[in-house]
Amino acid sequence: MKTRQALLDGPAYFPALEPSGDQRAQVFASSPRQGNESVRLMYMFSMGAARSSILLSNAYFMPDDACLEMLEHAVARGMRVEITLPGKRIAAPVTRWAARGLRGRLLKAGVGLWEYAPAMYHCKVMIVDGLWVSVGSMNFDNRSFLLNEEANLNVLCPRFAARQTEVFEDDKRRSKAIMLEAWQNRPLWERLASAATVPFRSQL
Repeated sequence: MKTRQALLDGPAYFPALEPSGDQRAQVFASSPRQGNESVRLMYMFSMGAARSSILLSNAYFMPDDACLEMLEHAVARGMRVEITLPGKRIAAPVTRWAARGLRGRLLKAGVGLWEYAPAMYHCKVMIVDGLWVSVGSMNFDNRSFLLNEEANLNVLCPRFAARQTEVFEDDKRRSKAIMLEAWQNRPLWERLASAATVPFRSQL
């Protein structure tokens, strides 16, 4: 394969497109070169605007304190907050152990947590109020928030949100619910594995 210094521009590469469909959507891109808070703020504003439910599916879930507080406050306001996470099959095990240390706080607040069992779980989806959906490459962690090149599709459409909610519920049926009592009684080696990741959580 050869490359050359030619700018691919103009109608030959980007022809005018007719409108298609009736859903309101936007491509939301984030890059450290373009300002490194846009992904985090998009998540925060979406969760802050929620009125009835926040459903999250995320392969790398490592929320900072502000995001944890946002989820806690959502439950306190009477909202349904549920999160589906990867199980044992994960590309970066250290991230799983680091995230497991945060589960007690979420469970005590009333957040529902599930671990996907059948296979590796690589979803990155947020569904708010059965109306607003964000899906794409963005993880719920500092690397996506601050460092990585990311892109999501944000869709404002109850039909699209309903279909994504069906997928979320189907994933839950294939997942194991995480209970507070089981988390509190987890073995010592698991506690130590999570504790060892504490100094590195901001980098994960």
